Amino acid sequence: MPLSQGHSQQQGYSNVGNSYSNDAFNSSAWLEKEQSRSRRSKWIVIGTVSTILILIIVGIAVGVTVAKSHKSSSSSSFSSTAVTQTDPNDPSSFVRDSRLKKSFWALAYTPENSQYPDCGNTLEDVITDIQLMSQLTSQIRLYGADCNQVELVLEAITQTKVDMQVWLGNYPVATDPAPYERQRDAIIAAIKKYGTDHIAGISVGNEFILDWVIDNGSDDPNSAVGDAGAELLLVNITDTRQAVEALNLSKKIPIGTADAGSYFNTKILQNVDFGMSNIHAWFANQSIADAAGWVSGFFQDTNVAAAAALSNNPTMYIAETGWPTASKDASNESNGPSIASEANLQIFLDTWVCQANANNTGYFFFEYFDETWKDVQFGGVEGHWGLFYSNRTLKDITIPDCSS
Repeated sequence: MPLSQGHSQQQGYSNVGNSYSNDAFNSSAWLEKEQSRSRRSKWIVIGTVSTILILIIVGIAVGVTVAKSHKSSSSSSFSSTAVTQTDPNDPSSFVRDSRLKKSFWALAYTPENSQYPDCGNTLEDVITDIQLMSQLTSQIRLYGADCNQVELVLEAITQTKVDMQVWLGNYPVATDPAPYERQRDAIIAAIKKYGTDHIAGISVGNEFILDWVIDNGSDDPNSAVGDAGAELLLVNITDTRQAVEALNLSKKIPIGTADAGSYFNTKILQNVDFGMSNIHAWFANQSIADAAGWVSGFFQDTNVAAAAALSNNPTMYIAETGWPTASKDASNESNGPSIASEANLQIFLDTWVCQANANNTGYFFFEYFDETWKDVQFGGVEGHWGLFYSNRTLKDITIPDCSS
């Protein structure tokens, strides 16, 4: 619902069916492509570098992964500067932070140091993250399953005793079946160990079709090139579904995929339970005043409408949306009409969160905390999308107070 008219630049949107007059919205597919070109390789935590190195370091990687697996099952006793516990031996005794409100439908999350094959994540850090995120939402999304992150997250939820559902992820690589298989096995092992009480769904692929069509000289997800990529991903999606069904679970776990907003292949959508769409007003060169409305309009017109036209009618979610707060270099601190800043993140929070909740929009706010590895490797705004800094200190923002 809109805020008071006295703050018209922050009023947000009240009806997802509204039309949008911004000229950029009319060329949203082009803008999404521009977004994708600048970001498409940046989420790949198991891609080209891992493929090149895997034969050299496989022994070390296996040893590290086994060590992490053993650590994930241990009881946690630690002191975090970000969270206070009344009992240092009981992670469920954490003290709630009055600044945090459980207002987000969901959050996007990758545990720190979960880039394969380095795998330096720890249960202690993940427990702190779950303690903080559980005060903001009851759902989180993971991108992949490497570095034992699924078990670490489920163990942290068990120890903190919080209300949290996890959308698991498998991040396959088109040119190498090993990453998919490794992550599939990790997901199945985690389900066997922890059950399904805290699992909301499994996403297979993140911007898979986007990467495939651009790498193969196309820009159309439903071209012959796009369909060829779809055939590859559908093998993994079908395999995941069969692997889960083979467990004979009492609960059905929905299987879906995530991609850039303009890059969903119809054949894939016809064979999934849900789709998750990455939509960023920042990369579409929208002003902060128009950002929330643009995201909503794009999602409804480009993703929801397309899914509704299919016989299986997959549920559509927004997999990523947010606003950056800084840039590593001055040349990327503005998208044209607006800058990356905490003040502008506050505007996006004020114009998106409660309004999206009121409109029953399923979204994963991007993201929980800043990821320093992206700042080092990619620069620009890539490492500065968090509600928290990388040290888990809340940025200079006020969390909206509304139920998700």
